[in-house]
Amino acid sequence: MTVNPTASTPGTTTDTATRAVVQQFLAARMAGDTGRLTELFADEVDWLLAENPAVPWIRPRTTAAECAAQAEELAAHTVPEDTRASVDAFLVDGIDAVVTGHVSGTVRATGKTFEGPFALRLTVENDRITRHHLYENSLSVAEACGV
Repeated sequence: MTVNPTASTPGTTTDTATRAVVQQFLAARMAGDTGRLTELFADEVDWLLAENPAVPWIRPRTTAAECAAQAEELAAHTVPEDTRASVDAFLVDGIDAVVTGHVSGTVRATGKTFEGPFALRLTVENDRITRHHLYENSLSVAEACGV
């Protein structure tokens, strides 16, 4: 086991600030508030989401506007009333946060469904999200996008 001597003690000011930004991010994401999402993302973001040409909303992104637009693109390609997301865990360590849970939905163009677990790693610096790495069941999503 490796110990990070710069890691914060749970409950520190950094933990509290990170948790607050991530909670704002999750609320804005659920509300589809692209303006607020753009404010929360840093000017340049380390974005990771397994690129898949079959999935229209999954592509490389680096700017705040591009990252925020992913929520709109996802909403445009899925059936809103079929979309579900639940959070199982929300862990914070200093500037880093990890959210795990389950997501499901229906692709509008095909009527096919997708589902699976997800893990989202976010880094918050100066009250803005500088890292957004999403790990999900990309096979299920790709299959749902296929005709």
